[in-house]
Amino acid sequence: MSESFKKRGAGAVCAGLLLSTLIMGCAKSSSDVHALGESLQGESLLDTELSHWDQYISFKIPDTYAGDEILDEHGVPVAPIGLNPKDNKGVFSVIEEEGEPVLRVSGEYYGAVITKASFDNYHLRLQVKWGDKKWEPRTEKLLDTGILYHSVGAYGAEYFRSWMMSQEFQIMEGHMGDYWNQATSGIQIKAYPREYIMSPIADARAEWLDAGGREGEEKYVMRSANYESPMGEWTTLDLICFEGQSLHIVNGEVVMALRNSHYIDKTGQEIPMQAGRIQLQSEAAEVFYRDISIAPLEEMPGEYMEYFE
Repeated sequence: MSESFKKRGAGAVCAGLLLSTLIMGCAKSSSDVHALGESLQGESLLDTELSHWDQYISFKIPDTYAGDEILDEHGVPVAPIGLNPKDNKGVFSVIEEEGEPVLRVSGEYYGAVITKASFDNYHLRLQVKWGDKKWEPRTEKLLDTGILYHSVGAYGAEYFRSWMMSQEFQIMEGHMGDYWNQATSGIQIKAYPREYIMSPIADARAEWLDAGGREGEEKYVMRSANYESPMGEWTTLDLICFEGQSLHIVNGEVVMALRNSHYIDKTGQEIPMQAGRIQLQSEAAEVFYRDISIAPLEEMPGEYMEYFE
């Protein structure tokens, strides 16, 4: 467990809130989590009409998927359902819970809701809770979804032909805050490198590790520790982005520091990727989101500067 990540608790996110547990894997109570979620003074991105979001739906991904085009029974490539379809198959809907709008993502088809606006230099906060349903190709795997940030370019640009090129703040059962690259995105992460079958793991004491789009770079880095709330309770996630630097924060605990966000273009050049749209994935698991808000930043908050010194 990384003490240098763990020591910065919710005081860095919500001043004056005392967190009741400080050991890895012990979750905050749902009441503490909700208090964290209500404290960000920013623009709400969730209403009953999903007016801040586009919807993109690709395919039902079968267990046999291996990155190739999906074919129908006649061997003809299946087209994605597409952008803002009239019939969204119930993949994205808004319900009400305790008088608040809640985004339900069924997970049955792969895709995402995508902010209509692009953002740079911001603090995003939301709360997430798992549902009960799983779909192919993940019926025997962990519940999985994610926040994709700095999203640019075409829909369906990555392995599953479902999402835009982006950086991923993974939301997975037991793995909230992991990193995945999407398409040719790249970044540097404070992390210890891979050794034998062990994945690279985030730690503020480590050197900067190259991850992402170039051959030989890590595509995945594990978060420093597990701070997810118990199943059935809300987990608060914070994403702080400023000038190519970012922080993944779970229930008030920083679990990953990242810098030098970029992508690799067709000529092999590294292009800065510091702004873009935000995607919330549909990825074979039922999931709920609430209290989605965003606030602009004029600088990296001072309490986090030491991660980047």
